[in-house]
This record gives sequence, C-alpha cells and structure tokens, in this order.
Amino acid sequence: MAEAAEQVEQAIAGLLPSTDYPENRLYEAMRYGSLGGGKRLRPFLVLHSATLFGVSPTCALRAAAAVEMVHCYSLIHDDLPAMDDGDLRRGRPTVHRQFDEAAAILAGDGLLTYAFEVLADPATHEDPNVRCGLVAALARAAGPHGMVGGQMLDLIAEHETFDIGTVTRLQRMKTGDIIAFSCEAGAILGKAAPPMRQALRAYAHDLGLAFQIVDDLLDVEGTEAETGKSVGRDAAAGKATFVSILGRERARAQAEMLARQCAEHLEIFEGRADMLKAVAEYVVTRRT
Repeated sequence: MAEAAEQVEQAIAGLLPSTDYPENRLYEAMRYGSLGGGKRLRPFLVLHSATLFGVSPTCALRAAAAVEMVHCYSLIHDDLPAMDDGDLRRGRPTVHRQFDEAAAILAGDGLLTYAFEVLADPATHEDPNVRCGLVAALARAAGPHGMVGGQMLDLIAEHETFDIGTVTRLQRMKTGDIIAFSCEAGAILGKAAPPMRQALRAYAHDLGLAFQIVDDLLDVEGTEAETGKSVGRDAAAGKATFVSILGRERARAQAEMLARQCAEHLEIFEGRADMLKAVAEYVVTRRT
C-alpha cells in the first residue's frame, strides 16, 4: 500500500501543478487537501483490480488518481463547519483551518470536477466507451444515490434515531459505493466479463461495510495520534452507528465475518486476487 500510495501521490502532484496565475491559492488548497498523507486505500483497490485484467499501469494510475481526488474532495467538505466541523485530518489542520472556508469549498469543487476531466481524457483509455463507463460509474457512486446522499443521511442522523438497516444503507452510500467503484474500475478498464465484475462488486460491498464498522470502532477506541483526525465526534453528535447499535464486540465480530466473506467472493480469480484478500484482513485490524 505504501508503494501504491507513493505512485498515486506523484500522479496527483503531476495533475495539480502550481501556477503563476492569480487563482493559485485554489491550487494550493487543492494540493494541500489531496497530497501528503492518507492510506490511499481506494486507489490501491483500483490499481490491484486492474492487474487482474492486464490493464496498462498508466491507465490504471490515472483512474486511481481520479477516485482519490473525489475522496479528498469529500473529506474537505465533510470537515467544514456546516458538516462535521473537523479541525484535524491526516494529522494536520483541515483545509478550512489552514486556508479558509471559501477556499476549502472551492478546493473540494475543483477536485471533484477535475476527477471527471481526468477520466474523460483519452490518456486514461483509448476506448471512449470505457471512459464513458468510468465517468458514469463514478458519478453514480459519488452523487445523490451514493456518497452525497449518504452524507445527507449522516447529517439527518444527528437529529433522528436510525435502526440498523438505515445505518447500513447510510454507510453503504457514504463510504461503500466509492469503494465499490474503486474495485470495479479495473474491471471496466479491462473490459472484464460480467461474473468477474459482479465478484468484485460483492467483495467491495462487504469490504466497505467492514471498513465503516472499524471506523466506528476507532471513533470510540482510537486516539487522534493513531487516526490522524478528531475522535469521539459520532458520540458527541448523538449519531447511531454500528457500535452504538451492536456494541463493540458484536460490531468487531461483524467486521471479521465480512472480511471472511470478502475472501470467498474472490475465489473466482483462482489465487490471483490474494492481495485484495489481504486488504480485507488489513481493514479489520487497522488503527488508522
């Protein structure tokens, strides 16, 4: 993951150069919010799903950079005072604290829209149908039926009590759909057969839920030094989470069960997806 993170870091840095134009403050905020840290789990999934189908590393890296831009945009906006009001992200001040709220909003807007420009560029894939497929799939995952809709549910959860079904749907939309795109992007790039795409989507569904359960556990059990962000925010906001509904032990057992299911979904690849199996194990044991 460290090697993939470095590759993606360089790719994003190359796509977001500094400029002498007066609006350079925007680029500085975009670079600050997307460079210099993070697990880069989503681009890692793009890169390793792409290897299953013999995709060009250059093409896969551009798709990986695009999905990370969308993820970073979501973090910048999620930390705003009108949302979760975070002060710390990846061990340093959030973008609106380092710059200001207006710059943070525009930096997020810039990263989101630029991600689709990157995907639509012929350098990402020579086949326009593949590029359209990537754009459409990421738009669905990031939009009102996916991440943005999930973020709205997350805000509503501060004032309403959700049952486990609604919490699961919230987290699938807010976190899981982008992870699902990351796993499926390699299959789109490689024009994979439907059964293989479906296997990756099923893997990603369980991985996304396991990831969020562990996030909920870390919000209760972790420290700022470990996670690189503020902790205890869900409880302070009174949100229903997997931990608040299931309790710590049942939540942890559920995450471990989902990780085992992840491995089962990948059997179709006959040992070629062992790295993705290892990701599922990492997700349930991580402390960051």
